[in-house]
Amino acid sequence: MEVQSDSCRILGLDPGLRFTGWGCVEGQGGAFVYKGHGVIPVPPLFSMAERLGYLFKQLQEILKQSEPSEVALEEVFINKNGESTMKLCMARGVVMLVPATLGIPVFEYGANAAKKTITGRGHAEKAQVKAMVEFLLPPFKTAQTERLAKEDCSDALAVALCHAQNRKFAKIVAAG
Repeated sequence: MEVQSDSCRILGLDPGLRFTGWGCVEGQGGAFVYKGHGVIPVPPLFSMAERLGYLFKQLQEILKQSEPSEVALEEVFINKNGESTMKLCMARGVVMLVPATLGIPVFEYGANAAKKTITGRGHAEKAQVKAMVEFLLPPFKTAQTERLAKEDCSDALAVALCHAQNRKFAKIVAAG
């Protein structure tokens, strides 16, 4: 995918069927500014189709409000439970589809890549990722968010910041 201009608003997404975390940063040159975060709590009593439809509609609204130029999301983590992985892949498909239908480029990063970019360690714990995101984006630290939801949001902001760094590196390489 082609990288956009210097100024960029990036929406990071951490897909999930129970909670999808999102975080938005805006950059100009090397500095990034926190623009917001949140979580989409998917009602657990909904059928699978209803959950995916709900996620689709909520994400459409977030994209309209945040107006990102690019979207970054975590690649799926394959675990031992095949059924759980398959359901997560369905949610991830919806999360990829919504920005794609709006013509917004989507970039994917492994969880370890995002963790390494933010903490310097690819296998950092969630608490370490959250602490570094709070350090890099102080308004996130003071935001009132439920603890578990904040972890989803910090993962989303971490992937947004990971994309910002990769974007910056791609620009340097392209400049030769």
